[in-house]
This record gives sequence, structure tokens and C-alpha cells, in this order.
Amino acid sequence: MFSATRAFTFKFPLPSFAFSAKTLMESPPRNPKANVFNSSSRSPSRKADARDTDDVSITLQEWQGWGTISLVPAKVLEVVEDLKLLERTNDAQMTFGGNGGKLQGEFKIQEDKKHRATYEALGDSEKKIQFFAARQIACRVLGSRDYLCQKCWLTLEEDCMCSRVKHSSLWPGIRFWLYMHPKDFLRQNNTGKLLWQVFGIQSATLCLFGIPEHEEIMRNAFKFSGKDNVWCLYPNKNAVTKSVHDAFGQGFSDGIEHSPTVKNEDKTLNFVLIDGTWSNSAAMFRRLKEQTKSVWGEEDLPCISLATGASTMHKLRPQPSWDRTCTAAAAIGLLSELQCLPEFCSYGLDKQAEALEDALVVLLEALTTRRLRMGRSITRKVRHASNIC
Repeated sequence: MFSATRAFTFKFPLPSFAFSAKTLMESPPRNPKANVFNSSSRSPSRKADARDTDDVSITLQEWQGWGTISLVPAKVLEVVEDLKLLERTNDAQMTFGGNGGKLQGEFKIQEDKKHRATYEALGDSEKKIQFFAARQIACRVLGSRDYLCQKCWLTLEEDCMCSRVKHSSLWPGIRFWLYMHPKDFLRQNNTGKLLWQVFGIQSATLCLFGIPEHEEIMRNAFKFSGKDNVWCLYPNKNAVTKSVHDAFGQGFSDGIEHSPTVKNEDKTLNFVLIDGTWSNSAAMFRRLKEQTKSVWGEEDLPCISLATGASTMHKLRPQPSWDRTCTAAAAIGLLSELQCLPEFCSYGLDKQAEALEDALVVLLEALTTRRLRMGRSITRKVRHASNIC
């Protein structure tokens, strides 16, 4: 999702992966029979964990357990209620399968018809975005319940890596915002989740695309910090992007009033990481600019690009070109480049980058083990013959 600026060197040799990075805002209807997993290399079908559909609702404790700080979004609860009503109407229980909490079987057929009719009836594009996001998230939460670990988003019984992840305190002058696409939420090979696993949810905050409650929290934080303290790590070709050195080099230290431990929130540097596939990133960036325009009255959002160089993060999953990398690696690169500046060298950002790098290695090892156990290839597919995007 990010333009990598330097080659990241890891302390352990990393295996190659063949993950698919394909994600679309609106996918065409699929043959429901194709969703039934009958291979040992795929996730088993799962039923909603309560036969009494009144118990299927999402509680605040469960919702925040997945890494979010908001109340349960109203639209998500509305989708859950619609699913429960459909269960009662059709006398059929929800069944999920796959890594994305996808509905399966006859219930999926009925739900597909209903949600597509609902979507088409929404004349307002904003309402369509919110409905799309809420439905994706509701299904993923219900389908992942008692199957995925809420902290690491890996399977509870076989792959949970939480005991191997070491926590670290992020310098309080920095706050990361993970602006995540709904189809990347609870995705097992997502790397953005590592930021709050390592640094905590107050230092690395999840903001889900199309969820008003999340986007309002982010907007309010931006308003409090001020435009000069909000940056997006995104290679925006339609606007001027600055390097870390140009943005935070000589002369920037005048605005830094943080000690290594005391937080001055109105001077916090907010870095937005767009966490989704490249096919969705443009739409996400446009919406992000709309969010900032509602705060400052203009769409201009300062962007940062990291220094050029292929990253070993391509071993995690394919990227559209060799100068792009995953979310966690972008955060590692930012912290590493800031550490090289005299203005930031006393805040221990290199140690914080190392802690995140260690967590990424743990994730890679967990995913490798999973794929080998399932008899799946760990050889990265070569998708591009050149560096041209």
C-alpha cells in the first residue's frame, strides 16, 4: 500500500509467500456452491455460535476486543439485526467459511438478494459506502467469532501468535492512524494490526473506511492537532510529496515539545497509513481528503513518501510493483528515517521500529507455518516483469 523508500533488512531469513492482494469494492455474485470448503487446505465452515439468534448481536466488549476504540457502529448493529431477521424468516442458521467470514449455503443466496436490493435502493452514494462497509464488517465479526484470535486475527486453536509479540511504547510525539478498508478488517495476513498489537490502541488507532463513528474520532483528533501535524504516507502522484528529511529536517524541531515520556497532544504528529489493497487505495485517499476538508476547508493533505528501494516485504504478499510495500513495513521505514534526523534521534525510534519489525517476523513465521500445514505453496508468485505500476 505504500511506496517503499529504502530496503528493509530483517534479522531473520523470511520465507516467500503467494498471498492474493485482490480486493474489490463491489464483487459480482458468486456461485454459492463454490464457497463450500471441502478441502483440508481451506478454512472449515462455521455456524453462528448461538442457536438463539438474540445472542448473535455484537457487544461493546467484543467489538473493542478486535482492536477498535469506538462504540459498536449503529449501521453494523443494523446489519446484524437484518441478518437475525432473515434467519427467523427463512428458518435457517447463518453459516460462514473462509478467511473473510463469508456467508455460505442457502442463507447466502437469500442474503445476497436482500443486500443487493437494499444497496440499489440507496440513492445517496454516502449511504451506499456506509452500508457496504457495515455489511462487510458485520459478517466478518460474526464469521470470525470463536474462530480468530481477537488480538492477532489468526486462528485461535492453531496459529495465535500473541504470546510471541513483545509490546513497546511508541514515542508520545507520534500517533499512527490505520485507515483500513472493510475487506482488510480481520484479514489474517493484514500487517496494520501489528501496530496496535505492539504500541497499543492509543498510539496506533484503527479507523475503518466508511464507518462514521471511526471517521469522526479521526477527524476530531486532526482538528485538535492542527493541519501542520497531520501527514499521510501515500505516494500521491497528483500532488507534491515530501521526503521525511524535507518534511521533518532542519527547522522542524522548533515545534517539538515532547519529552520521551510526556505527551503534549496538541503537538502530536499524526501519520495516516492507508491500509488496503492498491486497487482500493485511490478511493480511500479521496475519502480521506474529504475528511480533512471538513476539518480545514481544503482538500490539500500533506503526503510523505519513503526513500526508494525494494523491500523484503514483498515476501509477505504480492505488490503491484517492486517499490511498494505493506503497512507495517511503511511504519518501520518512517520510524527508521525519523531516527536518522538530529531532531528525532533522542526518542528511541530505532528501538520502536525494531519491536515492530520483530512482530512482523513473528507474523510471517505464523503464516508460513499455516500454509505449510495446509499443504499450500509458500513460493511468491511473480506477477510483474517490471517496476512500472
